[in-house]
Amino acid sequence: MMTNNTILVVDDEVGIRELLSEILRDEGYRVALAENAEQARLWRSQTRPDLVLLDIWMPDTDGITLLKDWASSGMLTMPVIMMSGHGTIDTAVEATRIGAFGYLEKPVPLQKLLSTVGKALRGGQNKQHSMLSLASLGKSAQITDLKKRLEQVAHLKTPLLLMGEPGVGLEICARFMHRPNTPWVEPETLAVLAEAPLDILEQARDGLLFLKDVGEINKLGQKGLLLLLSKLDKYNVKLVCATSQPLAELTAQGVYHQKLFESLSGLSLGVPALRAHREDIPELANQILSRFVESGEASSVLQFSTAALNCLRNYDWPGNLTQLTGVVHSLALTCVGDEISADAVQQAMVFPESTSVSAAADIPLDLSLRDARDLFEKTYFERLIDQENGNMTRVAERAGLERTHLYRKIKLLGIKLRGH
Repeated sequence: MMTNNTILVVDDEVGIRELLSEILRDEGYRVALAENAEQARLWRSQTRPDLVLLDIWMPDTDGITLLKDWASSGMLTMPVIMMSGHGTIDTAVEATRIGAFGYLEKPVPLQKLLSTVGKALRGGQNKQHSMLSLASLGKSAQITDLKKRLEQVAHLKTPLLLMGEPGVGLEICARFMHRPNTPWVEPETLAVLAEAPLDILEQARDGLLFLKDVGEINKLGQKGLLLLLSKLDKYNVKLVCATSQPLAELTAQGVYHQKLFESLSGLSLGVPALRAHREDIPELANQILSRFVESGEASSVLQFSTAALNCLRNYDWPGNLTQLTGVVHSLALTCVGDEISADAVQQAMVFPESTSVSAAADIPLDLSLRDARDLFEKTYFERLIDQENGNMTRVAERAGLERTHLYRKIKLLGIKLRGH
């Protein structure tokens, strides 16, 4: 029997509920039924299904509104597949931007239903803590403005460059641009740009190709990316690139190809750092915590005290959302009572004053900005690794970096790890 196999079917038509229920039960899934949004809300507030099949057109509250409610309250921690007999592609696009996994048109062909359900459940397992969606990033003026700008450029064929500090959620913005039921391709490593750029275009045909860290590709990779850019129309691919590096600076230094920089920066958007929209932090922290509660890693009664939320709000978050997620995870795992206190938050984020001051003060001023930054990062990571006794999971959490990115950085900076 499958472990992640509870499917909630939400549809106001009894015939469809019964038909879907019968098909899915025959395949070995457990099925719960709701005939309207109110019942679905109630069901979701008590337990977390592994997947939801949600009808768009319902008499009390339409499926899109319910999806938005779940997204903005941190309850969208499971894949949701939208269904509609007379839906338009616009509705489907809106649903996937809010965070739906996909879209099925009624009457749903049996094979299509089962393959989409299987894919969604596998995806849900792999993404243990379902990523925040753009709808859940906040209600501040900066995030509202970002959503408007992304909506404006979503239909354009021009490649989009997303810029922001590490951890700000560039992938969340890229996911917002993705059209339902089309490929989403995100290469694990950008080395493929040097080796086989047209292969990834073929994989992404008629869909979206997301390239992160485009500031870090070597000369050969840059040539591959230029070739790829010239073939986007042929393969009908929407390209979204992300960078935390100042490409203009790298181009001026001759490290980055001038033509490539011009092609990529034709349409670019900056994603704000977390400290630029502090008012969203308490709600984000609560949402992230509720995801750890959902996954069973934290007690269901666990919550932040008001003082703890203020403390999180006032912190500067150099690692942005990634760091916030790491800190909340750490607090959720180590909290002994029902409430996370301000003291616990301060301990989780303790950076000795001396580290930042002396590390910056020791940098000679006759270095270029790039070399000075490398020297600072080297000192910063060496001290962090030392403080955490080589525990790279904690180092990644405190620095607000994904582990693969951290290891790449450490290798680039020439830092020797113990026992390596």
